[in-house]
Amino acid sequence: MEGKARDDLAIRFGEIVSEAASLILAIPVSAIGASKKPDGSPVSRADVDAEKLILARLRTLLPDTPVIAEESFAADSDEVPERFLLVDPLDGTREFLAGHKDYTVNIGLISAGVPIVGAICAPASGEVFVGGAKAFQAPLAKSGALTSLTEIGGAPIPQAGLRAVVSRSHLDAGSEQWIRDHAVAELKRAGSSLKFCLLARGEADVYPRLAPTMEWDTAAGHAILNAAGGCVLDPEGSPLAYGKKHSGFKNPGFIAWGRKPADA
Repeated sequence: MEGKARDDLAIRFGEIVSEAASLILAIPVSAIGASKKPDGSPVSRADVDAEKLILARLRTLLPDTPVIAEESFAADSDEVPERFLLVDPLDGTREFLAGHKDYTVNIGLISAGVPIVGAICAPASGEVFVGGAKAFQAPLAKSGALTSLTEIGGAPIPQAGLRAVVSRSHLDAGSEQWIRDHAVAELKRAGSSLKFCLLARGEADVYPRLAPTMEWDTAAGHAILNAAGGCVLDPEGSPLAYGKKHSGFKNPGFIAWGRKPADA
């Protein structure tokens, strides 16, 4: 897919995640509801309703592209095609239910195992991030239309040392050890895929996550980060790949960089 086509599709994704964000924000607190899925993770009305909206919009936009979405995922689904969509309608449900602002709506397009287009909306902070050939951010608009797009990119590593961002509620022992082993001068905590967005706009340099995640947790942020000049590497130092049906679409640990290590 050509660069302009990827950027145009990223903007369309951005409009869809914006519409889903407005839906989430409109749900009264008394109607949010919450229950636990079989794996013990929480799910709310906001997760379910946002996913329904996103799937409906994607069926119109890309009717022939299969979608793997968190709340409707079936482990016994068909073989993974070369091109497919990954959707996380509300990443950071724990943060959302706890009243924190760092939860997100996510869409990513995968081609041959690589995320090539992505969009993330942070409803509570009113920010939208998109990535195709380039990465942009824009304010969330009630209409869903993206205006005032600003191109973003990772920043050089400060002389004082790495600025790391880690999970607010899922900091694992491996990630803590990685931080101790590297020249981390500043440590930030954030929930959801917003950590990728902080890297993409130069507010952090590295995001170590050495515990498993799911592909829909990372696809959109990975696409945006790639477009901003960064990368996401698996524990062996190779680009994190997608379409891992053999593992139930589970990611191994990874290190996300705002700038590719060779460029930093």
